[in-house]
Amino acid sequence: MSYTIGFQAKNQKAILATEAATANQAVAIIAALRQSAEEIKFIRSPQEGDMGIEMLLLLAKEEADEMPQRA
Repeated sequence: MSYTIGFQAKNQKAILATEAATANQAVAIIAALRQSAEEIKFIRSPQEGDMGIEMLLLLAKEEADEMPQRA
């Protein structure tokens, strides 16, 4: 499932967006954006629509649980 993350850079008016292929990648991108003082404006996916960070974290956990364990 793909995710689009909309964010606004500090002292900027434009809202920018970036894509992530997985929920785990989206969580990592959001963490990096938060460290650089960027404001998250939206998180959405074609399947789930708009969501908050809590829902994204839940989807990331489910995604990780579904991945095969490496020996």
